[in-house]
Amino acid sequence: MDSKNAITTPQPQSHQHYGHALAGILGPAFVAAVAYVDPGNVAANVTSGATYGYLLVWVLVLANCMSVLIQYQSAKLGIVTGRSLPEILGERLGDAGRFMFFMQAEVIAIATDLAEVIGGAIALKLLFGLPLFVGGCIIGAISTVLLIFQKGPTHRLFEKMIIALLLVIMFGFIAGLFIDPPNPTQVAAGLIPRFKGSATVLMAASMLGATVMPHAIYLHSTLVNDHYSAGQKKPDIKTLLHGSKVDVVWALLLAGTVNLALLILAANSLYGVTGTDSIEGAQHAIAAALGPVIGTIFSIGLLASSLSSTSVGTYAGAEIMHGLLRVKAPMWACRVVTLVPALIVLWFAKNPTEALIIGQVILSIGIPFAIIPLMKYTHDRSLMGDYVDGPVKFAINMVVVSLIVALNVILVFLTLSGRS
Repeated sequence: MDSKNAITTPQPQSHQHYGHALAGILGPAFVAAVAYVDPGNVAANVTSGATYGYLLVWVLVLANCMSVLIQYQSAKLGIVTGRSLPEILGERLGDAGRFMFFMQAEVIAIATDLAEVIGGAIALKLLFGLPLFVGGCIIGAISTVLLIFQKGPTHRLFEKMIIALLLVIMFGFIAGLFIDPPNPTQVAAGLIPRFKGSATVLMAASMLGATVMPHAIYLHSTLVNDHYSAGQKKPDIKTLLHGSKVDVVWALLLAGTVNLALLILAANSLYGVTGTDSIEGAQHAIAAALGPVIGTIFSIGLLASSLSSTSVGTYAGAEIMHGLLRVKAPMWACRVVTLVPALIVLWFAKNPTEALIIGQVILSIGIPFAIIPLMKYTHDRSLMGDYVDGPVKFAINMVVVSLIVALNVILVFLTLSGRS
């Protein structure tokens, strides 16, 4: 393995800090997990619960299990190689290939930011009555300020701010469950895999297909290395991998809990209520069913979701550009590239929710470009050395990849053919 990728084992004098080693590793997965609680997921989960009750609880549980596997693989690639997935792609693709790959990844970044900015603009409209375009500008400005802290010595501060927003999201979206607790028996019944008609199959495909976000895959392999500032001593690879497993499990457990809470909240309090197929409609329905205070808390959670998601999405876009094109663009420039299309949509679109649907389709198209190379590289001994995935794990990975890709293909086909 290249000497530049070797990680120095801590010296004996640092053993007194070993008890805190695990805590020092935690953080990157929580930043990546923000992708799983973005405004698009909010809309999908509330719609599922309000329309089908507890029927598809099992889909979210399955989706969360798959996301744990995929995010750990991304972290593992970054830890073992010392390089990000975009960097490795940039090294192994020709000039034309790198440019084409970057173009599709940039379109994905724009589609990602579209959902985040629209969700935040809707939250500000619900909270303060601001026009959507003005709200989008505010979201863009605040998220740009957050990005100032994403590199160098302040990176840990960036992680803490994102984690704080993640906790606000959790509180904002589960508060309603304390006001109107669900029936545990009904929730448990939702863990039994089943469908009721073709419409529920389509809903399940949408939920599963939109679970894995491409930018989270690209970014996690960067985050595990950016977690340590230049010259800072790291634990050995084995310790880092163990810590990353804990990090991923806890982070995705938190994100999964938020998503489940949204679905259960809708199933318990909004089942059969019409008009919940948009974020704004869902908030109004929650406020009507559980009171204006819970409606406001929901809106605050949505705002936190937007701010954290759009910051992380722009961070991912910058790293993709750096890895594939070997261009270190200023973060503000990357912010402008993804923000402007979202603001244009907010200015001209009569129904921003339709734009969210189109954005989800674009994201679905981009998933195979991220997930297939990831699994290929973690099975490449020349890259991973002794930490290469064995045949059994590789087979499991490919089953998961095949399922996700197939569901996204179905989702795209049904959407483009007008059946969704």
